Amino acid sequence: MARLALEQSPASSLPRRFLLSAPLWGMFAGLLLIADGDLLLRSRWLPATLALVHAFTLGVLGNAMFGSTLQFLPTAAGVRVRGTARFGPWLHASFNLGAILLVAGWLAGWRAGVLAGGIVLPLAFMLLAAMTLPGLVMAGGQRLLHAGFVTALGSALLAALFGGCLALGAGGWLGMALPALTDVHASWGILGWVMVLMASVGRVVMPMFQGTRTVPAVAQAIWLGSLPLALGAGAWQRLGYDDASVLRLVLAIYALSFAGAGLWLQRQAPRPRRGPLRLSWMVGWTLLALAAATLLAGTRGGRLAAVLGLGIALPLMVNGMLLEIVGFLGWIGLHRHIGRGVQLPGVQRLLPATDKIRVLLAQLLLALLLPAAVLWPSPWLARSAGLAMLLAWLGVWLACLGVSRRTKRFRLTMESRP
Repeated sequence: MARLALEQSPASSLPRRFLLSAPLWGMFAGLLLIADGDLLLRSRWLPATLALVHAFTLGVLGNAMFGSTLQFLPTAAGVRVRGTARFGPWLHASFNLGAILLVAGWLAGWRAGVLAGGIVLPLAFMLLAAMTLPGLVMAGGQRLLHAGFVTALGSALLAALFGGCLALGAGGWLGMALPALTDVHASWGILGWVMVLMASVGRVVMPMFQGTRTVPAVAQAIWLGSLPLALGAGAWQRLGYDDASVLRLVLAIYALSFAGAGLWLQRQAPRPRRGPLRLSWMVGWTLLALAAATLLAGTRGGRLAAVLGLGIALPLMVNGMLLEIVGFLGWIGLHRHIGRGVQLPGVQRLLPATDKIRVLLAQLLLALLLPAAVLWPSPWLARSAGLAMLLAWLGVWLACLGVSRRTKRFRLTMESRP
């Protein structure tokens, strides 16, 4: 099991601000569905649908990925992250500003906003790469873990650059086949960035939190090494020959293998560690496998696959880890503020299992309503799914605030002692 280097961890406020931004974006996505959900779930090309998709991919998943990366690399991977104190607040502001401009541009038909978001967001990804990649290249040991992060960050930067080209194309400043470029942009972002990062982090956190084994190093190295080549081949076929079949097959196969490995490892978890985190991962991987199977069924299953994967499965898995990290950040804050010689409340006391279970139940309700709204389109069903989404992410946000409230209460108690 990896040894945690708490002294190398950044100030807790930096990853926390990213992690607390994620549920706010989830609540905003719920409001979009409540306002006009039936229309948004019928087509992937409507401007409001693009706004909804990016509220999830950037607002929810993006903030969670940024925050987790900044916390995980120095603490669990032994990688120095440069400039966290100086550039960290700018990174958070630029990333979320770019997401806001992009989403607002799509919603309001504001071309300048879409273009501005398409410029600011790649700059934010470049800043993240500049802060993390030098340390990853120079760090020793854990080569497979470091290679996974390099691949994920490179894929994220490539997806952001594709997104910038799409913003130029949408504004009429760049003549390209936008549907094909959109598919390539999405594939590098979802598979190359999010799933590779989750698979890399999972190699450490699943044994740490769940007591599971790890995927054999050779198998994960083959999966990781072949993935960029397969994505590149799929992108070439999609852009050069207007053929999406290869890219669709790549997404489905690699997502299925990722989900299958996760489910196989989770089945081996010791019974005492089978709590809300394991259940959220199990449900998430199951729904991701279902999304991949739906994608294999053809283009007609594309919307359902997107809803299952982007709207439910990946956020469910990310959220399970997000809650653990927020609780851990609260404990680190107490450790640094109070120092040694005082018994601190454990992470499970700062974020009780009952709070996690409430959040999980709300998300399971969403997992029923959102696919139903796609399969049987109706305004009331779409708005019900939007309300469930709003409440589910509100629950996540309140659970995170509960950690801050409990840590503050403990600090005040200690300071009041003679």
